Amino acid sequence: MIMLIGIELSKIFRKWRSYIGFAAVGLLVGIVQTAIYFQGSGYLSFATRSFRDSFEYTGNLLNGYLVAHLVLQALYIHIPFLIVLVGGDLLAGEATAGTYRMLITRPISRFQIVMSKFIAGLIYTILLLFFLMMMSLGVSLLIFGTGELIVVQKSIIVFAKNDILWRFFFAYGFAALSLGVILSLSFFFSSLVENAIGPIFATMAVIIIFMILSALNIEGLKEIRPYLFVTHMTQWTSIFDVPIDYSNLFKSMLVLLGHIVGLFTITFLIFKRKDILS
Repeated sequence: MIMLIGIELSKIFRKWRSYIGFAAVGLLVGIVQTAIYFQGSGYLSFATRSFRDSFEYTGNLLNGYLVAHLVLQALYIHIPFLIVLVGGDLLAGEATAGTYRMLITRPISRFQIVMSKFIAGLIYTILLLFFLMMMSLGVSLLIFGTGELIVVQKSIIVFAKNDILWRFFFAYGFAALSLGVILSLSFFFSSLVENAIGPIFATMAVIIIFMILSALNIEGLKEIRPYLFVTHMTQWTSIFDVPIDYSNLFKSMLVLLGHIVGLFTITFLIFKRKDILS
């Protein structure tokens, strides 16, 4: 299985589209860091306007932690669109290249084929997230230094230096689970067609539709929101709450994990019954 995963990873990284995500993340994070470097004081003044006249604060609020949090907020909703570029090609790419028959004639099961491709896609997803973390958190800390983290959500919270890093690691771990659902969805669509363009657009369409349904303030839609994966993907923000609502957080994690398992199972059943010799 390790050899199969290695082969699938080499297939992924031989295609130029696999590097679009890394290039986009590097470019966007660099733009955000540059903007904050030159105009960050304006954002900080805006964020603290409600309490700066009542409290005196000394310290470095404009630091790498603040930049990393802003980047995570800004890019979290866009990263899924970079994942589908690879996920949508994992199975459909074989059909496009006409290599299904060669795969099946090898002494490996269809389950091993599907599993190795899926794990390779997960590894790519984790690598992209790790790159985002290194660029947004690691590089930002080098440029802006450390300090307390100010988070403006329902209320304004200031985290101490020793209460920040673990929250970021938790947030990126949650992000990996969320993006695993996106990969699973694009992987599912990839098993249905013979061209990677279809799964890419289908996954994007589902994400956009679910986002719209989740955002609409209509009474009838409240019943289906708990079942939409996009509803749970945004729960990472609760990691930066005080106190953290672990009950809802772990519930969201279980729902996302359930989507991954369910979509993978359906994909395998489809591939198992696929007539690749016709």
